[in-house]
Amino acid sequence: MRPAGSAQSESATPQLSNRLVTLMAVATGAIVANLYYSQPLLHQIATSFHVGSAASALVVTCTQVGYAAGLLFVVPLGDLRPRRSLTAAMFVLTAGFLVVAAVSPTLWLFEIAAVAIGCTSVAGQIMIPFAADLADPGRQGRIVGRMMTGLLIGILLARTVAGLVAEVAGWRSIFWISGGLMVVFAIVMRRALPGEAPRPHIAYRRLVGSSLRFLMTEPVLRRRSFMGATEFAAFSVLWTSLAFLLSGPPFDYSKAVIGLFGLAGVAGVAMANVAGRMADADRTRVVTTVSAIVLTGSFGILALGRQALVPLILGILVLDIGTQGIQITNQAINYRIRPEARSRVNSAYMVCYFVGGAIGSLSAGLVLSADGWYGICWLGAGFGALLTGGALLDYLRPLQPVRADLPEAPAAADR
Repeated sequence: MRPAGSAQSESATPQLSNRLVTLMAVATGAIVANLYYSQPLLHQIATSFHVGSAASALVVTCTQVGYAAGLLFVVPLGDLRPRRSLTAAMFVLTAGFLVVAAVSPTLWLFEIAAVAIGCTSVAGQIMIPFAADLADPGRQGRIVGRMMTGLLIGILLARTVAGLVAEVAGWRSIFWISGGLMVVFAIVMRRALPGEAPRPHIAYRRLVGSSLRFLMTEPVLRRRSFMGATEFAAFSVLWTSLAFLLSGPPFDYSKAVIGLFGLAGVAGVAMANVAGRMADADRTRVVTTVSAIVLTGSFGILALGRQALVPLILGILVLDIGTQGIQITNQAINYRIRPEARSRVNSAYMVCYFVGGAIGSLSAGLVLSADGWYGICWLGAGFGALLTGGALLDYLRPLQPVRADLPEAPAAADR
């Protein structure tokens, strides 16, 4: 039996079809890809706007800051507004800002567009808790894993496609192409997503405020948000700096080849599904601890890749496995905290997550300019050490139920 506070329509309750899960996962991957198109192109962006690596790395930071703002101010609306129309609106807005990015004549206008693209690309974070709402309780971890598989594939293909398109038609072309794709998905998702029953009205200020308040009242959410932030900071350290390493000696790779490095993270796709099944089996603490250690160790392998291709690719593979193990587990746990407020819980968590990513990308730009690739590896390992410390403390903590201060919130176990 579903929780009484679960916000879903009677028509949506019977089951979540495999076809709908697949469509939602593909749409999630398509819109989240907008956050990553610029990463393999930073060297070309820097050249086009006549700026250095630190200045062009701010493009990634701007996108992540915009995404964090969207998570804070837009995603909570998923607990109030119909998610079908809200999702379609986000796709349309994203399309418009992608066009602005494509025609920007200056770096500052491009960065403003990057903030806006990030802010409106949160449709995936509206659909993921929506899918968890529609899923049977015993399958939520696997459904989240499938959704995150779509998201991860979108991230991987974003870098690869951006590099290939830039090689053929220039770096701006990918933003035109993605803008058209967003319009198509807006139409498709408007037709495909199920409707929802009306929900109690909550004032917008209270809606956003309650999302942030969960960080104070829910200790499990706080711990998982810290681990998510440090994990994504480490992840962003690598991907903000990798294009600069690959475009210079000894590699001197083209835009297309640099983009292909996104496919090196394909192992993370398999890890997303494994972590989802482990979450359903209540093995979240083991997955978290092992994944944190794996992620931290990946930077030792990446350090060996300064002059050699094989350890560089291996390090990317290991990093993505650790990243997905942490992320899927975190979200599977978070969705147990307050089923009646999954969008707001997801908002609170993902704000912390992308603030961590913004810190990682900003610090990477500064460290790369000052200390080069080895400084980047030390920086990533430092974020990984913080993650591992948090995971070990959580592993040693006595098992406690996930609690909420509000009377309607059910308990769930964080194992």
